[in-house]
Amino acid sequence: MALLDKYVTQTEFSSYEDFFNNFKINTPDNFNFAWDVMDSLAAEKPNERALVWCDEHGDEAVFSYADLKRLSDAAALAFSEMGIGKGSPVMLILKRRWEYWPLLLALHKLAAIAIPATHLLTAKDVIYRCKAADIKAIVCVDDERVIQHIDDSLPQLGTNAPQCAFVGAGFTPAPAANALVNKPWVDFKKMMAKYEGQTFNKPNPCNTNNDIMLLYFTSGTTGMPKMVRHNFRYPLGHIVTAKYWQQVLDGAATPYGGLHLTVADTGWAKAAWGKIYGQWLCGSAVFVYDYERFVPHEMLDVITRHKVTTFCAPPTIYRFFIKEDLSKYDFSSFKQFVVAGEPLNPEIYNQFKASTGFELREAYGQTELTVVMANWPWNEPKPGSMGKPAPNYHVDLVRDDGSSCGMGEEGQIVIYTAPQSSQAGEGSGKNGCRPDGMFDGYYRDAELTEKVWHDAIYYTGDMAWRDEDGYYWFIGRADDVIKSSGYRIGPFEVESCLLEHPSVLECAITAVPDPDRGAVVKATIVLVKGYVASEALKKELQEHVKTTTAPYKYPRIIEFVEELPKTISGKIRRVEIRGNK
Repeated sequence: MALLDKYVTQTEFSSYEDFFNNFKINTPDNFNFAWDVMDSLAAEKPNERALVWCDEHGDEAVFSYADLKRLSDAAALAFSEMGIGKGSPVMLILKRRWEYWPLLLALHKLAAIAIPATHLLTAKDVIYRCKAADIKAIVCVDDERVIQHIDDSLPQLGTNAPQCAFVGAGFTPAPAANALVNKPWVDFKKMMAKYEGQTFNKPNPCNTNNDIMLLYFTSGTTGMPKMVRHNFRYPLGHIVTAKYWQQVLDGAATPYGGLHLTVADTGWAKAAWGKIYGQWLCGSAVFVYDYERFVPHEMLDVITRHKVTTFCAPPTIYRFFIKEDLSKYDFSSFKQFVVAGEPLNPEIYNQFKASTGFELREAYGQTELTVVMANWPWNEPKPGSMGKPAPNYHVDLVRDDGSSCGMGEEGQIVIYTAPQSSQAGEGSGKNGCRPDGMFDGYYRDAELTEKVWHDAIYYTGDMAWRDEDGYYWFIGRADDVIKSSGYRIGPFEVESCLLEHPSVLECAITAVPDPDRGAVVKATIVLVKGYVASEALKKELQEHVKTTTAPYKYPRIIEFVEELPKTISGKIRRVEIRGNK
């Protein structure tokens, strides 16, 4: 725990109130996670495991801290050969390949700008990102579809096309595209091999705390993706994520050693939450399961066989887990299961606890933030609740006029980033400042930044209410909340009701304009295999909602579809459904 002690004033707390009031991060000047944390760990405990990787084909690899220093040094030298240095934007499309970790660390060592991206990007997506961020290089997996999309983008980018490199084997670049831009593909692992065993010396100067470390493109549920800008202090904000929400274990803390798995592709911010920064700061090894297609029983076999100790996944994963015979698996190595990414249906919580004995602890945050609220270890989790605010995040719920909401009243979640004169809601307070881990704004979009973050208040765009115990409950995006006959109806509650019905596989709740009520609730539903759409089923589902929640919330319109429109990250595009009344 000596490493963590360098960055926090204290690590152990007796209660949530003690934690909320007294947890503080000591942020050093010019902090750089790769140099200050990872190279320190490589010097202090070079042979301790840091990364455990396996894939669905049975291949496995274990990397120590010394291994990661050696590989990241070689990668930094290879990037330097490509002309990458401080402030150079580099996009990484590496799925769950182990190469992601040393390459990301190498970009941090260079003080370059890392842009993790999903392998699901099309040529249009690549072009948009390259132009928006002036991307200088792309390193991707040797996936034929990924390579083709990048190749298709290069001619349209012309002389501004990035240098492209791949990791893997057996790839032959397309000469036509390369000839047009005169930038041949590079085998990045061969470049790294040239520098094997060489030390990369820290640049002087390297970075300041306010330099850009990461850019994340949001998934674009309502428009073109935004570029979320994070600085070099960002990793320290994830100490709270890892130690106090995920409750990761130090490597020497159990007979198995701490080993954490967050189910996420490296192209999304969830990977930063659970696959690198906070986990290594807290001494836990990171586990990576590299798979193309999610098969519940295979994942359960992998995580129990490898003795994973802490696990994080979206509710969808648990929804499939509870359909398996969980009594067949040995969960004795586990300390904690947590859930985030979308609201948790209480039915999933109850069934998982009944089968395993573990309580799922939900949390809330955004790509722009770290963990803002969670069900912390000192609090009894409430199924379906986001929990209570994290220290350093000064949270409130506000009405449309900006005044604070009372208990049980619905409002928008806001974060105060400077002291305020008036009193915030219970359990939050307004006497703080911007926390480590909060974004710097949207890259190259001051207008959008000002729209959501002004007067030292960041407006999340998410709606919630707070109960008498200080727990927060998610309602939906502000744009998605339905106003009908004077009532405000959150889509999540109605969706949760419908998902409890055995016929419903997926659903989305939206509003349809109505001359009498202002709007009525519409449910767009994907049925479970074996169920057939009918008027009788519509009536059955409407009655189910009426008897499960307040009757006025039932969907007056139901549409059955084969699939829901989604972003490339899997989030439902309600804006598209609203456009197809």
